[in-house]
Amino acid sequence: MRLDKLLSSLGYGTRKDIEFFARRGYIKYKGEVCKDATKKVEHEDVLFDNEPLDPPHGMIIAMNKPKGYICSHEDSGRLIYSLLPDRFASRNPKLSTVGRLDSDTTGLILFTDDGKVNHALTSPKKHIPKVYEVTLKHPLRGDEQKTFESGTLMLNGEDKPLLPAKMEIITDTLVHLSIDEGRYHQVRRMFAAVGNRVEELKRIKFGNLELGELKEGEWKYVSIGDVLGSES
Repeated sequence: MRLDKLLSSLGYGTRKDIEFFARRGYIKYKGEVCKDATKKVEHEDVLFDNEPLDPPHGMIIAMNKPKGYICSHEDSGRLIYSLLPDRFASRNPKLSTVGRLDSDTTGLILFTDDGKVNHALTSPKKHIPKVYEVTLKHPLRGDEQKTFESGTLMLNGEDKPLLPAKMEIITDTLVHLSIDEGRYHQVRRMFAAVGNRVEELKRIKFGNLELGELKEGEWKYVSIGDVLGSES
């Protein structure tokens, strides 16, 4: 691919910008300064400002989402994309979140620029588990685990029961809940259905990928294999 087309598709600037950067010596190809923005290049052999390029199409990013950020490109308020490098906003195709976390929910959120990858990670048919750390307002009464695992719990306003969910009790007000679905505000509504209230909600695992030591607002590149494990 031409150097200017490659870099512009990755969000490093317009083709005119890339021509300017090349003339100024910001770009190297196979270890040598490349001042010809029309040169045919291989992605892995290009350095921009002495750094390897971002991954090509099919990139997946994992972030620890802070509270108060919205998973949207267009809504008003603090948008999750503002925590990523500015150049990512200009990638073609566009980078999008894999599913959403509401404004008050923190933890593991994924991004990709590949629609097929996004569909593979969000399709209900895949039954990819997501694990949440849930802090409750009231102590557990004792029957929640059995109710959630039964596959019979109905949420208010819906006509189809939830799939079975697994719950690990950490304390009487702290649990880890694993769900395979992604219904609107599902975890909060599940606990509301059994007479409790979610005070804090953090996603700590998506498929096989754990939040780990990522600090709030930090991100890293991951692969679909990291998420799906042996399934990918």
